[in-house]
Amino acid sequence: MSRKSGRRFGGLLFLLLLSAAVAGTWLWQRYTSFADAPLAGIENGQTLVVEPGDSLPAVVRKLRATGVRTGEPIQWRALAKQLGAAGKLQVGEYELEKNTSPRKLLVAMRDGRVVRRRFTIVEGWNIRELRAALKRAGELEHETDQLDDAALMKALGHPGQHPEGRFLPETYLFVRGDSDLDILSRAHEAMDKALAAAWEQRHEDSVLKTPDEMLVLASIVEKETGIAEERPRIAGLFEQRLRIGMRLQTDPTVIYGLGASYDGNIRKVHLTTDTPYNTYTRAGLPPTPIAMPGVDALQAVARPAPGEDLFFVAVGDGSGRHLFARTLAEHDANVQRYLQRYRQARAAERAGADAVQTQERQ
Repeated sequence: MSRKSGRRFGGLLFLLLLSAAVAGTWLWQRYTSFADAPLAGIENGQTLVVEPGDSLPAVVRKLRATGVRTGEPIQWRALAKQLGAAGKLQVGEYELEKNTSPRKLLVAMRDGRVVRRRFTIVEGWNIRELRAALKRAGELEHETDQLDDAALMKALGHPGQHPEGRFLPETYLFVRGDSDLDILSRAHEAMDKALAAAWEQRHEDSVLKTPDEMLVLASIVEKETGIAEERPRIAGLFEQRLRIGMRLQTDPTVIYGLGASYDGNIRKVHLTTDTPYNTYTRAGLPPTPIAMPGVDALQAVARPAPGEDLFFVAVGDGSGRHLFARTLAEHDANVQRYLQRYRQARAAERAGADAVQTQERQ
């Protein structure tokens, strides 16, 4: 090859290499732009479900169905291979947010960072309220809708056990595919542990004979007050009544005994009509819990506040607090204070309503 031809060849090779470098840089920039740019065409709140047997192309097709137009199949394959996600996408539900990039999504699917939802059992719910809330939870699979309470407890592995009070109020995380039975199983196990811990910590002269009695009393304390610092005092008051053989005379047990017939108002006839849950007509604890007590109520019953209180009544100022008394005479005086505040509040409500009506007429 002549020197001139060699120079010509070298120049051509340089141009080819330069073109290849430019093309490679362009392709790399386009690839990295694809990998780290937010997915186009999605709205916050959308999710992507990877089902058993889904390949990467199937997942990309599902993305297309949600409105995502980002990337070519070859780019998704190259990125998945680079990230070690090829053939390792985990089954589950994944969030699609506006700032989600292909890289973030593939890493999430590779590592199984699925959407975790929440279901909260509220302190003081009874079993009817709990089951109604589970039925409304559309993200859960429903396995218990057609089961009565007895069949439900059998399905949970506790045949013959009454369901009331047996599920710990707490927030439980779950993923797509979990069922209402899964939530109940975890809540039942959590209550067993919380009750066992409270029973171990009970004070040495407790009048309670079994963990089940502790659960029943904790459910009553839970329903009587939402004020945390009052729980140990009310627990001590009820224990004092049990110790001296005084009836508990607590309205929440009467209301529970009324069941679905309770209309929001407790009347004198309810207090005098005997049922297994009427603690005005029967001594001792009712036969089962009346609600789901939280950990604080369990702990209050395990370590009640010392004292000689035997009576309590609402303050009547809307705070939810109570007035406590050792004697019936003190209690009667507290009741009169409550009634006075109640009448004043009702009078103020009526005056406010009259003022509104007057303004409307004007």
